Amino acid sequence: MDLKIASAQFENKSGDKVYNLNLIDELSKKAAQEGADIVAFHECSITGYSFARNLNKEQMLELAEFVPDGPSIQQLIKIAKKNNITILAGLFEKDKDGQILKSYVCVDQNGLQANFHKLHPFINPNIKPGSSYCVFDYNGWKCGILICYDNNVVENVRATCLLGAEIIFMPHVTMCTPSTRPGAGFVAPELWHNRKKDPTSLRLEFDGMKGRQWLMKWLPARAYDNGIYVVFSNPIGMDDDQLKNGCSMILDPFGDIIAECRKLDNDVVIADLSREKLKLAGGYRYRNARRPALYKDIIGQEHNATQKVAWLGKEDQ
Repeated sequence: MDLKIASAQFENKSGDKVYNLNLIDELSKKAAQEGADIVAFHECSITGYSFARNLNKEQMLELAEFVPDGPSIQQLIKIAKKNNITILAGLFEKDKDGQILKSYVCVDQNGLQANFHKLHPFINPNIKPGSSYCVFDYNGWKCGILICYDNNVVENVRATCLLGAEIIFMPHVTMCTPSTRPGAGFVAPELWHNRKKDPTSLRLEFDGMKGRQWLMKWLPARAYDNGIYVVFSNPIGMDDDQLKNGCSMILDPFGDIIAECRKLDNDVVIADLSREKLKLAGGYRYRNARRPALYKDIIGQEHNATQKVAWLGKEDQ
């Protein structure tokens, strides 16, 4: 069975769950009217993201919610039922022991279908890393979830693929931030506010090495090397004091972009996913050609994990 999957982008408001859920409702309705079976939103699309770097634990616990019983998930389920579409969206989660996690959920009209916890969180030191991968069934397809930085650790993508994932949802809040990579840096907020008068200057920044050109260095490779569909979702506009460039897109198992948001605004795009490509793509052959005995002890050996990122939201990517 083929699928129609939508990837969305929008400018969220920090900590304003009502506002963000209203936009999720609006874009979900649009995706459903255009025939999508499922729509994916960005990391922390319900809560906002970058502002959390300035919150203490008490403030984080106030922002975070229980899953699935918290009000935001219950509202998300209502939106899915009203619009007759499956929705993936993100928020900060808390448990009964007061631990905080970065969550990305899949809901439909019947309730919560999947919940993944980010393996490599860094926006706030009070967030606990997740400890397991997530692969779930959707209309005969196997779907996985990896959040933002998780996808830069290539083993996470391959492991999720080996667990059966044919589609991996990759929600992000990324690009347009400083890094050690050449060409990285912030994009001036003034360009966003002046985008209607001067879209060209903003597009040059968004599409250059600060933004889309960096994304193109690695995102198609994740799809191609593993022979999977990738659903990338990212915000556009101001996320707290940082400007993000959207580029939400869907890639096929050949690493080709088959749908991409190109508006300098809230947007949603839809792509048709066909099972035929899964076995035609090189990644399918590469997986079958693997010789794990050669490298299982190398890949699986213990090491001192480090993550050189600052709590100010800078990416080491």
